[in-house]
Amino acid sequence: MHKNKRFILCVRTIVFVLLASVSIETQAQSKKQLERDKAKIEKEIARLSDELNKAKKNAKNSTKQINLIKQRIGERNKLIKNINSQVTVLDKKIGCTEDSLRVMRGQIDDMKTEYAKVVRTLYGLRQNVTSTTMVFDNDAYNYSYLKMKYFQEYSRYRKHQATAIHRKERQFEDLSLDLQRQRKEKSSLLAQEKKQKDALSLEQQKEQKNLNKSQQEQKNLKQQIAKKEKQKQQLQQQIQQLINAEVAKSANKTTTPSTNVNTGSGSASSSSKPANDAASADFAGNKGRLSWPVSYKSVAREYGLYTHSSGGQNRNYGIDLNCSPGSTVSCVFAGTVARVFTAPNGSMGVIVRHGNYMTVYAGLGNVSVSQGTKVSTRQAIGTVYNSGEETSEVSFQVWLGKDALNPRHWLR
Repeated sequence: MHKNKRFILCVRTIVFVLLASVSIETQAQSKKQLERDKAKIEKEIARLSDELNKAKKNAKNSTKQINLIKQRIGERNKLIKNINSQVTVLDKKIGCTEDSLRVMRGQIDDMKTEYAKVVRTLYGLRQNVTSTTMVFDNDAYNYSYLKMKYFQEYSRYRKHQATAIHRKERQFEDLSLDLQRQRKEKSSLLAQEKKQKDALSLEQQKEQKNLNKSQQEQKNLKQQIAKKEKQKQQLQQQIQQLINAEVAKSANKTTTPSTNVNTGSGSASSSSKPANDAASADFAGNKGRLSWPVSYKSVAREYGLYTHSSGGQNRNYGIDLNCSPGSTVSCVFAGTVARVFTAPNGSMGVIVRHGNYMTVYAGLGNVSVSQGTKVSTRQAIGTVYNSGEETSEVSFQVWLGKDALNPRHWLR
């Protein structure tokens, strides 16, 4: 019965060790994958940090900075989760190691206890076997001899067990050292986790700070856009008034008779209308062939309705071009300067008449022509206004009487 118990105990021990080995091997594989994932995440955080440093050099990249910080916060959270997973795996491994140590400690104690019993038994039997008994008592001698031979063999077996105990103790020491290493690794991971959480907290603060800054910048930008839109509307009203005044002036000229005294009779004729008709026909004949009035970087707004950033819709009566400040603005076709005016934002503008047609050039910094002067095709009439920004807008418009036309149809 005692042997059966020992056998069952041995079987249980072997099964436990095998299960623990499989568990540790599985955990080792899982840990390696987590470490690979951790390396990838750290590499991505480094890349995002590099991009963020580049974006910070450009003050206008606030939106990009916020997006990069958000991405880095996401990667930082992944890293913290990864470290937590590694700690969990390590906790399981530590638990298995501690269980193995307890089992191993119990095995060593059992082996030592059993070994001590054998030694005591052998020592006691040794006292009962004397030389006299061995000489005169054949039965006792034979029994004792066989008994001693048995215990000698059993003693050799126990010596082997003593060696096994020593080996098991070394294994125990090695496993104990491994446990210490695992605990140090866990401590290191927890320190990394704290570092990442501190970094995460700082990044979240930066994100909030940048968000507040961005919101304020957007608010300021909307206010600036709203101000520019108001000035643009005021400018358009001003241009409309000037166009209307020019149309009225032209109408007055065509209806005022100019009397030519001829021999025998008098007749009233208009000297301005034929000239206007000829100039109008000349201008109309070049539709789609006019040169652009200025070298531009991009089109800010096309002709017609548009939605502006501050909300709502407005109508653009020309085409607005983003230009470098100081660029030369030229007249698109020969004509007469009808008006030189100052816009609400302090820039200047010129209206050139081409018969019944008129072209408008607004957004000039200075003007090199004066009202009433003749201008030729491609003649410089001024330069682009300096608004203090990288680009300034020039508005080019084409009118026939009081009707605004799409400049795109006139330019080549």
